[in-house]
Amino acid sequence: MPVEDEYSFVCPYCSAEISIGVDVTAGRRQSFTTDCEVCCQPISIRLTVESDGVTAFNAERES
Repeated sequence: MPVEDEYSFVCPYCSAEISIGVDVTAGRRQSFTTDCEVCCQPISIRLTVESDGVTAFNAERES
């Protein structure tokens, strides 16, 4: 199983499709903030990782 998995999603600010690397060894439930590669706005990420990869993903505007 790879340590990092690529996950694509739509930016909640500019609607650009972007992708991030997800460290599947960092825990089952993860939450962090990342900046959009296009508009540079902060995006709050929450995800769940299972043995078969990312099973739940939420990207929303940072408040």
